[in-house]
Amino acid sequence: MRTDTPQTIYRKDYTPPSYLVDTVELGFDLDPARTIVANRLTMRRNPASAQREIELYGEELELVALRLNGKTLGKRDYRIEGNLLRIAHAPEEVTLEIETLCAPEKNTALSGLYVSNGNFITQCEAEGFRRITYFPDRPDVMARYTVMLRADKERFPVLLSNGNLVEEGELGDGRHYAKWEDPFPKPSYLFALVAAKLVCQEEKFQLADGREALLQVWVEEGNLDKTDHAMQSLKRSIRWDEERYGLELDLDRFMIVATGDFNMGAMENKGLNIFNTKYVLANPRVATDVDFQGIEAVVGHEYFHNWTGNRVTCRDWFQLSLKEGLTVFRDQEFSGDMIGTSSGRAVNRIDQVRTLRQVQFPEDAGPMAHPVRPDSFVEINNFYTVTVYEKGAEVVRMYQTLLGREGFRKGMDLYFERHDGQAVECDDFRSAMADANGRNLDQFERWYSQSGTPVVQAEGRYDESARTYTLKLSQSCPPTPGQPDKLPFHIPVAVGLLGASGRDLPLTIDGKELGTTAVLELTESEQNFVFSGVAESPTPSLLRDFSAPVVLKYGYSDAELLHLFSHDSDPVNRWEAGQRLSMERLLKLTEVAAAGGELSLDDTFVEAMRKILTDDTLDPAFREQALLLPSESMIADQMDVVQPLPIHTARQFMRAEIGARLHNELLATYRSQQTPGEYSADAESIGRRALKNLALAYLGATPAEQALALAQEQFSNATNMTDRVAALGALIHANAPAAPDALNRFYDEFEDEALVIDKWFAMQATAATTDVAKVRKLMKHPAFNMRNPNRVRSLISSFCAANPVQFHAADGSGYAFWAEQVIALDALNPQIASRLSRAMDRWRRYTPELQAYMKQALEKVAGQTKLSNDVREVVSKALSN
Repeated sequence: MRTDTPQTIYRKDYTPPSYLVDTVELGFDLDPARTIVANRLTMRRNPASAQREIELYGEELELVALRLNGKTLGKRDYRIEGNLLRIAHAPEEVTLEIETLCAPEKNTALSGLYVSNGNFITQCEAEGFRRITYFPDRPDVMARYTVMLRADKERFPVLLSNGNLVEEGELGDGRHYAKWEDPFPKPSYLFALVAAKLVCQEEKFQLADGREALLQVWVEEGNLDKTDHAMQSLKRSIRWDEERYGLELDLDRFMIVATGDFNMGAMENKGLNIFNTKYVLANPRVATDVDFQGIEAVVGHEYFHNWTGNRVTCRDWFQLSLKEGLTVFRDQEFSGDMIGTSSGRAVNRIDQVRTLRQVQFPEDAGPMAHPVRPDSFVEINNFYTVTVYEKGAEVVRMYQTLLGREGFRKGMDLYFERHDGQAVECDDFRSAMADANGRNLDQFERWYSQSGTPVVQAEGRYDESARTYTLKLSQSCPPTPGQPDKLPFHIPVAVGLLGASGRDLPLTIDGKELGTTAVLELTESEQNFVFSGVAESPTPSLLRDFSAPVVLKYGYSDAELLHLFSHDSDPVNRWEAGQRLSMERLLKLTEVAAAGGELSLDDTFVEAMRKILTDDTLDPAFREQALLLPSESMIADQMDVVQPLPIHTARQFMRAEIGARLHNELLATYRSQQTPGEYSADAESIGRRALKNLALAYLGATPAEQALALAQEQFSNATNMTDRVAALGALIHANAPAAPDALNRFYDEFEDEALVIDKWFAMQATAATTDVAKVRKLMKHPAFNMRNPNRVRSLISSFCAANPVQFHAADGSGYAFWAEQVIALDALNPQIASRLSRAMDRWRRYTPELQAYMKQALEKVAGQTKLSNDVREVVSKALSN
């Protein structure tokens, strides 16, 4: 744990590295308690740097020996200042040899080299490599690596590292070795090794240029029956990148390794991707539809990094979205293309929009708000955020919206032509897009440098005599920490106009025919756009396909929203109209619940939901999305003062009303959307199961005996995990008498499946009946392990982030529990502790009574003498803002 005084690092202070590294030769004698690392670097002075000293970073290391150009250095020849080793008066060209010791089995932070279930694993992004050896551990230092691994053969029969295997053999003392070479220069954060007892599924795969590559998915014994979906996803990813962007796999082999102890979802190390088991292991017995889709997306994401992140990497960590935002966009496009239908792509897009609204918009409005390209940080691990990733992907998507798919591809081609093998900045990507398309995108830079969510206000006016429709758009952006005033953004606003029949009207501006959807470019604080030849007063469909990550304000009437909800040809806006209808009523119900009044739901809304539910011309997956209510957290985001209990009461009332008043239609839907026969994760089957299980959830919200009997029957007879979890969830959330027995049966059947037991913990943690006392009891369960990030996320984080009514208990017990767990986790794994600490980001938005308890909990954490920079940065910003 770091206990030094936190220092803020600023983007403006960037200086080039003093020395560049050409080659790295690493030798590992692997032992869990005492691993010896020998490191030989060939270095040369960087002419772009004014710094004359060699600077190497190291953490949790014992330095054994240091030699420069063959000469052993004494303690007077170098100095160690905190985590920085400096060598002064070094010559222009250097061969530096470093020998260090580390203790992987004691590394509970899971950063650097650590032991997981008896296996050696690495995680070097962002700054984990310095826990392995002293090194200029920064992304703009790129070198070619040769790695020699030596270990006990019986305990660690599989030895893997980046690149291509060039030699392996026996050492004669029960140990063996493997030598790996990576032919491409890479930064140290992309280094990886695995020494483990594993088995693999492997296939030869022919690439577009005729070469054959070896693909491997490595897992612990007993999990080989759960690797095929990951393998098929990898093959689809490789083929898609060849066809969509002309990018090919550049190694002889590509490996995926799954581990149960991992701080993140996965890591794109060159040629050796290391994954959380959650995003590799799947078969119908243990994985849900959401798991199958998640695996395909994450496998694609990490593979696509091979070019957008590895071949072209980021100059410094402020540019993190250069690789992550771009690659999230690529994996989103890949997932949409794999679905293969327009409605499937729309549902995929709706999921992305919901994530933005539910997670990223609140981050933009809280004390940790930061631009897509941050200006400063204390701990870089805190900036692996939805702003950098998901909002960064929206910024990339806007390039494609503005330039078209063909223009975007031209920009990508120029980007790789200019920067292959380089560490570059977000501005370099923007320049490639602009230059390839002859566009001035200077103003677009503000999406990288300005934080906060822009607000677009729209007003429409129809002139019947002139047959024109004038759309007035204005933009603003609220103040965020360190940025009180904002300049106008460059915002693409996709617009359609619906006639009374519900059909799209043709669009013409300045004599130019634009089809039925026009992309308007809002670049000023206020602009007017005049559509001519408009035959009737239209209903505007604004921000189609969610063309920009903004809050749209337009004074829609209920009638206009119902018209859009029934007819809009843009599925995202059709869904959006339903969300607005729901939200308006949920906010009113919350207000009534807070005042202790009687709750009621109007027939107009119920009929609109009935119409969508029973419209068999609509894709089942879309109907499921359209019928989902906004979450409690999204309702809270619309309120000036958040009152969790009335919000929960209002939403539960609406669910129960829908369940009761649409009982017959929901029951018919439940029966008509069955998927008999062998399980398939195709889009149609997934959509049918989603709609069926939503119908079950609404029926269970009443909760009528018939609905609970249906849930019990489905739970007992389910042939796949999707249906089993949905039924168990319905029983738990209805607090059904059968729920405890079902939970016990579920555990007994799956106690050897770690990922399924994560679901078991999470379902209980998010139930409205689960209070702090129940969570504490679950923490004492033999299957709970505080050192395993997946377990912590499934129980503790799920409770704090996804059970608002109990986390925000009136007596403050949820906050006291939160403080206790953050402190305990910080001593083990600061990254996981920091993510948990974000649950209290926006404490000032709650009632004064809750605020007092929340502040007390935050101050308790902040007052710890030994606290990581990861956690201290988050709680300090929360308290100070």
